[in-house]
Amino acid sequence: MSGAEHPGPASASRSLPEFPGGTSVSQLRVYDWEAEDGCAGGTPHLHTLSTEAYVVTGGSGEVHTLSSDGARVDPLEPGSLLWFTPGTVHRLVNHGGLELNVIMANAGLPEAGDAVMTFPDEVLADQEAYRRAVTLPGEEEARAAAARTRRDLAMEGYAQLRDAVVREGPAALGTLHARATALVQPKIDAWREIFAANVEEQVRRTRAQMDGLAAGDGTHLAAGAVVAGNPRPGPRLWGMCGRLATWTG
Repeated sequence: MSGAEHPGPASASRSLPEFPGGTSVSQLRVYDWEAEDGCAGGTPHLHTLSTEAYVVTGGSGEVHTLSSDGARVDPLEPGSLLWFTPGTVHRLVNHGGLELNVIMANAGLPEAGDAVMTFPDEVLADQEAYRRAVTLPGEEEARAAAARTRRDLAMEGYAQLRDAVVREGPAALGTLHARATALVQPKIDAWREIFAANVEEQVRRTRAQMDGLAAGDGTHLAAGAVVAGNPRPGPRLWGMCGRLATWTG
């Protein structure tokens, strides 16, 4: 997720528990760090399972994508809505003050390492080298520099990948997709547990309520409640694409 700070166990302190529909939501201020190509913005990456949506609330910019559509650029301004499905490489570019709400499918999986960054292929091919490159240090004062270094390394691989897609078409993404699959494969058993507790549990509950209504039983309506979230305490997280604000229950 543009909102993932680094792959690791999902934590209730990072997102609002049981957000509607098995989704997660974060508020993102996109980095204004200039990259080698002169564009300011975040870290190019893809998601292996989760669809991601952007709802732009301030500033302006672009999202650069590499997918089955080839290389594409979509402008972003307040009111823009855009989403993309797994396998789409995406990079946020900040033209000034770009802020957006990020909505992710499969709550818990992006926080558990669903994203793969576009590092050079020799890093992607080595599980340990990838882990070292993607993980931010624990000390808050060191995280900004590390996040920027991580972004710049991903930009190296992204530049090569984009050139290949322009030359050869979407088939040039095949190696990246294979590397991403190999990187996340060891995590799948843990992901199944997260998915069952978050997404499948909400589907199961809705199905049971629907069956009840069909039978004339609306007793679940008596348990209707309001859930309030609180801003996560402390500084914004250092995400892949910018500084993140999340909510806790």
